[in-house]
Amino acid sequence: MNRQNSANISLLPHAKSSTVIKKYPNRRLYDTATSSYVTLEDLCNMVKQGIEFTVIDAKSEEDLTGQVLTQIILEQESKGYSLLPVKFLRNIISFYGGKMQQVLPSYLEASMENFTLNQDKMSEYVRNAVTFSPFTQFEEIGKQNMALFKQAFSMFNPFVGENEAGEQERKIASGNKKV
Repeated sequence: MNRQNSANISLLPHAKSSTVIKKYPNRRLYDTATSSYVTLEDLCNMVKQGIEFTVIDAKSEEDLTGQVLTQIILEQESKGYSLLPVKFLRNIISFYGGKMQQVLPSYLEASMENFTLNQDKMSEYVRNAVTFSPFTQFEEIGKQNMALFKQAFSMFNPFVGENEAGEQERKIASGNKKV
């Protein structure tokens, strides 16, 4: 790799803290950290292990990470590990090209982070409680997601002051239904 290509790769998002995977025209994936070819299954395992990676096109140096991660999801779904309900997929598709397309990615990312945090709490409750009700936990997750959603929308509402939006968020997160 010449110095110019090396400089371009370092400008890619996450490239400084992640492994670079090169995708060649023949669809082969090359892990530059281990100097070996990898499969989508290998990349799936890397994700599960928490290993960050960036996939770039070997020729154009375009960031292909999102496309490859989507391929991994499709492969997992085709194996019968269905996590994405059809209604959810339809809703995602309906947002393409719409007004909310710019807001949805950050909202989904925040929701997944929130879900992951609550997943650990739910597992802990299952281990520690004899009378566990997942509905209570899902209700709490729903409240937190609504607070995040309202916070995201308050950024686009010129009639809600910053203090008022923050107060609304605190009330929602605390379970106070009067907003």
